[in-house]
Amino acid sequence: MAYVRSGEAPGGCVFCEAAASADDRRRLVLERGRLAFLIVNAYPYASGHLMVVLNRHVASVEEASAEELAEAMRLLQVATRALRREYGPQGFNIGVNQGAAAGAGIDGHLHVHVVPRWAGDTNFMPVLGDVKVLPESLESTYDRLRAALTA
Repeated sequence: MAYVRSGEAPGGCVFCEAAASADDRRRLVLERGRLAFLIVNAYPYASGHLMVVLNRHVASVEEASAEELAEAMRLLQVATRALRREYGPQGFNIGVNQGAAAGAGIDGHLHVHVVPRWAGDTNFMPVLGDVKVLPESLESTYDRLRAALTA
């Protein structure tokens, strides 16, 4: 609601701001690697929706170095293990939307989505009301997964 009430469009790159921030909880950063970090999606498709983000501001897989992509894949493993431990999903949607035409909400900074899934986890709300219903707050998701990462 704070974002909606402010009426201000965010400036700059939210991923670059999260990478530069020292306040991981406020920015929802779960874990930092040398070349990439793991973050809770502030606009999730489902509870536990995470993203692996490169530290460097590059827009495409071909611009990323092999080392950056390897670090992203390591964090992807960390993410799926923590999600499996804490949420018990039956599957995952894992993917990159590269470019606005492919559905990237932030198309200038490469990131990988990690969405936990369960059989029958869709409902009528997105179809009828273009609304998503989440059973917990982003802060609760952050706290649960932060604990799962340190377990």
